[in-house]
Amino acid sequence: MKYALASAACLISLAECLSLPPLIPSIPGVTEPLTTNAPPLPILQVPTPPLESPPFTPSDIKPKKIGYFWTGSGDKFHKDFLATYSLDDDTFGTLLWVTDVPSSGNDPHHLGPSLDGKTLFGGGLLSLLKTQDTGFYFDTSNPYRPKFLKSNRAILSSIADEVRAKPDGGFFITYMGSAVGTSPGRLIETDANFDIIHEWPEDVEGTLNILGEQFSPHGLSIDWENKFILTSDFVEPISILKPTTGVRRANTLRLWDLDSRKILNTLTIPDGGGIQDVKFIPNHPEAAALATAVHLGQVWVIYPLRKDANGKQGVVELLYDLGPKARDTVAIYTDISQDGRFFYLTLTTANHIAALDISDLSDVKRLDNPDEDQPTVGPHYVKVTPDQKHLVVTDYFVQTGEIGIINTPADFKALYIDINNDGSLSFNRTIDFSKEFENRGGAKPHSSVIFDLTDPENPLYY
Repeated sequence: MKYALASAACLISLAECLSLPPLIPSIPGVTEPLTTNAPPLPILQVPTPPLESPPFTPSDIKPKKIGYFWTGSGDKFHKDFLATYSLDDDTFGTLLWVTDVPSSGNDPHHLGPSLDGKTLFGGGLLSLLKTQDTGFYFDTSNPYRPKFLKSNRAILSSIADEVRAKPDGGFFITYMGSAVGTSPGRLIETDANFDIIHEWPEDVEGTLNILGEQFSPHGLSIDWENKFILTSDFVEPISILKPTTGVRRANTLRLWDLDSRKILNTLTIPDGGGIQDVKFIPNHPEAAALATAVHLGQVWVIYPLRKDANGKQGVVELLYDLGPKARDTVAIYTDISQDGRFFYLTLTTANHIAALDISDLSDVKRLDNPDEDQPTVGPHYVKVTPDQKHLVVTDYFVQTGEIGIINTPADFKALYIDINNDGSLSFNRTIDFSKEFENRGGAKPHSSVIFDLTDPENPLYY
């Protein structure tokens, strides 16, 4: 069933905004103990409704800079939520609002804004395990009081990852796994009403491509001017859950034609061991993009306009080796400054954030000290703020608990790091989600979106 964005049903009951209701309905006095006492199951979890969220104290201040954090309840029983905070200097870390979703245990993953800034999409990494919806949408037309809009799920795919807004409304979203968490995943496309309209590829050649070699799209970047999409293949989701013979990591990226949504070429980074992220460098003359090879601890550059030995578009080359401490760090996620000069990378299990000057790809300069002991545990999601003066980093990647084999250490903080004039970093302030949300068993902030309303006539969303 599809729902209008502001349907009366959604205003009456959040549960009615789900594409499908919970398999076990909420029964006061019955489902609460079932939720907290049910033992973990292999892979699938008991599809109980969430516990109601504890009260919080909102703030009526109207900061110019706002941080939205897509967050899981620490106990996995209470509702997952979007936390809205002030990022202004004088009120930094003030909690403005908490927007619940009508489900729990989703392990909230990536978050992204629509082009007009009126809607956020947040994906659920582990939603599938409780047969819940995978995509969650929030109305941010009042930026200080976000509202939950609706949620939905795809038919062929699950495990939501990266998201990019479409100019005509809606989103592109990478879904890393199939409907049951295996390979192949899909590239999801929604319309302006945020209904899923395509699960790419849909042509015969593209389908054979993703069936022939592991297709676990995680990273996603789009060059709207040159009409390219790049997706990077990370891991087969089900392989991180017990029972498992080990994590199945991919070594490939797919270069797509934006207009036809067809795969032009499969690009391989030999022994890459999970190509987690890829991003086009803004305004690069050759439309170059950077990708991270997690096993190798390396950055590779993709030139989509060049042709390989077989005459296909797309060439990939080693750009920079991050050194021995970056090897097998489980995750390497990135962001690039809007002028294309600086590249920031989180090395999750190395507890380190690296910074590179990429203004000259033939002479990349490292701006951080790889031996520095930084005040971060488990850094993962990173965004340069719209004013290009700060990095926002969330210290949480994935913890599957007893059911899986990926449980990365984390301190569950949001870091607000100053960017110096030369692109290097100065650690500054943090928001401690564990303390803020103790009454939910803590909280796990995975991703963020920053609104900058300093110029009301030119608001910025990223």
